[in-house]
Amino acid sequence: MIDTSALRFQIEPMRVTDVDAMMPIEEEAFTAPWSARAYTYELQHNANAYYYVARPVLPAAMNAPLDSIWQRARGIFSRPPAHPAPLVGYAGFWFIVDEAHISTIATHAEWRRRGIGELLLIAMLERALELRAVTMTLEARVSNLGALALYRKYGFEVVGTRTKYYHDNNEDAFIMTTPPIQAAEYRERIGARQMNLRAGLAR
Repeated sequence: MIDTSALRFQIEPMRVTDVDAMMPIEEEAFTAPWSARAYTYELQHNANAYYYVARPVLPAAMNAPLDSIWQRARGIFSRPPAHPAPLVGYAGFWFIVDEAHISTIATHAEWRRRGIGELLLIAMLERALELRAVTMTLEARVSNLGALALYRKYGFEVVGTRTKYYHDNNEDAFIMTTPPIQAAEYRERIGARQMNLRAGLAR
């Protein structure tokens, strides 16, 4: 088992070559998992889809300046690493008209509660801001208290319910949405959350 206490994480756009490594996480995290074929289609044919993966920055790379690592965490890079670290999480959203709708977010079971999901959420929010999205939305299980707490931390509020949305157990889903994300107040909120997360990852 890798000691993750000293690791930072970076976010990269998802590639077709990542799909096989994602599937064990997908199948563990979701009772109705997407297929590898569905993700491949999304990456190759859905121009409105934006997907990201999370990887640890292993100790051998820890001598890089923190600013450089944080830039990679924000998706600012030129090409994938020659020997990528294991994939530990992923997320994605669809951008339609003026709304960014989160389609998925998952973290490997052994890597949860380390800020990876939050880092992925920030990456999606930042890309949505760049795309000039007005709001970000999602559906979440009403019983998923951890996810609900994270989303509320970033300003998502329940605006409706989809009854029996999840077919495995007929559980309801909360429809959650942000306030206008282009507003200065919301941008400041995200900036503050980003700084807090960055400080935590730097420890």
